Amino acid sequence: MSRSKKTRKGGENSPKLQPRVKKQDRAVATGKRKEKESGNKSGSRHNEDLILAQAPQQQSAKKKDPRHGSKKPVALAIPAAVVVAQPKVKQVKLTDEQTLLKLEEDPRLNQLLDMLEEGRDLNDVDQKWLDQQLNKIEALMVKLGISDDMDDDAPPSPAKSLSDDELFDKFESGANLLKDYQDKF
Repeated sequence: MSRSKKTRKGGENSPKLQPRVKKQDRAVATGKRKEKESGNKSGSRHNEDLILAQAPQQQSAKKKDPRHGSKKPVALAIPAAVVVAQPKVKQVKLTDEQTLLKLEEDPRLNQLLDMLEEGRDLNDVDQKWLDQQLNKIEALMVKLGISDDMDDDAPPSPAKSLSDDELFDKFESGANLLKDYQDKF
């Protein structure tokens, strides 16, 4: 008798296998649905034009950029029209004496006063400016305690000398005035 090889087929009496069903048909039959894909397709970063052409409804979603920050372009070169502003130099505050000297040495003021002394009439602008300057000078002189009018009745008498006691009393009264002034301010 000749030798026969074993086979995996069971023959007529063996249990039968179910027929093969495609994957799509199996999902419908079992009630499962295909899960939604998440993320971009491969190569989407490099082929953005192709993807937009294939799915035009996604263009509105693509307009919003998820990255933070400003998208405004920044010029790397300084335009010629823009001039860099120089920082302002702080002017030293003048003392009242220096301000008074500056006002009195003003050439325009001196010229207008000379014109008035000659008897000429000034126009409205010059007259207004002259009045303002004279008011400033007068206010500074009052503030500094300088009197422009010298009393003819009581001329200063430098020849009269004071005794030591009188000078000391005068000195102490000045100290009291100084303390009163410092207390006010």
